[in-house]
Amino acid sequence: MKAITMACGLLCATPLVATAQTFADKTVQVLVGYAAGGGTDATARLVAVFYSRYLPGSPAAVIRNIPGADGIIASNYFVQQVAADGLTSMVASSTTADPNYYRKPQSYFDPSKFSIIGGIGRGGTVLIVRNEAQARLINKPAPPVIMGITGGVPRSGMQAAAWGADVLGWNLRWVTGYRGTNDLMLALERGEIDMTSTGNLFQIQKMLDSGRYSIVSQSGAFSQGKFVARADFGDAPLMPQRVGEKVTPGLPEKAFSYWSNLTAIDKWVALPPGTQQNIREVYQKAFVQILQDKEFIEQSKKISDDFLPMSAEDVESLVLRLWETPPEAIHYIDDMLRKQGLNVE
Repeated sequence: MKAITMACGLLCATPLVATAQTFADKTVQVLVGYAAGGGTDATARLVAVFYSRYLPGSPAAVIRNIPGADGIIASNYFVQQVAADGLTSMVASSTTADPNYYRKPQSYFDPSKFSIIGGIGRGGTVLIVRNEAQARLINKPAPPVIMGITGGVPRSGMQAAAWGADVLGWNLRWVTGYRGTNDLMLALERGEIDMTSTGNLFQIQKMLDSGRYSIVSQSGAFSQGKFVARADFGDAPLMPQRVGEKVTPGLPEKAFSYWSNLTAIDKWVALPPGTQQNIREVYQKAFVQILQDKEFIEQSKKISDDFLPMSAEDVESLVLRLWETPPEAIHYIDDMLRKQGLNVE
């Protein structure tokens, strides 16, 4: 009687596992913390199509957009109301992994506890500079190199220039207020600015081919636990090595680590905290197959020509590294930008 009770207990405790492993006649939901039409949404919709192909049982897949507060509202919903039964996953952005966001009072989620499936990186960002201006970067008496950025505060990829100024002594001046990357590229071609940053190879390939521009540094991709150069960017030095070797130990070093890790993570996919390991493994296997599918690769080029697969282990490593960042390290970056004349609130 005791053995029957134990067997019944095991079977009764695992009905969701059986359902999640087969997904037959089920509908899986893909949660997105942004409105339809953006990069995270486009990635989620593409992944959802191939969920139906590679998850066992070929389930239907639907997208649910819960926009607001840079993904915080959706992430809160994900950990507070979504069942850990394998029927709902979330496609997150770098913001979801940024402690500067999830430590806000209105945030109730901890991404380090998510059951991570994998990710899609973009190979990092680059700083592209006009050749005639590049020598001025290391020549203090010369006119400063003009670094153009969108908005009033540089995005994470653009902050490579700030680290160059702070640690490597680069001679530069910031010009803010451009509406987008396309505007920055036009300003660079017109000579309004000398340098800017992007992660989109297609936007800069023509400029590089002209012989009038060079990549001065790259943030690097993250693979097998380390930062690696992207072959498309030639022999451009890695910022994590170039600055990491010279940055002052202690708080500056932690701040630079925060910047490097945040720049390396882009879109990533997870199941809710508490999801059983075998359900997670089913998703991880399907995700690897999705990223290798020729049709997926072709469709992904319509979103970005530089989708790079990231393993669950690499995404987990970046999320945990960011989670360990002390608040003082983030404040250090804000202070660094202020010293360089940027209006950081």
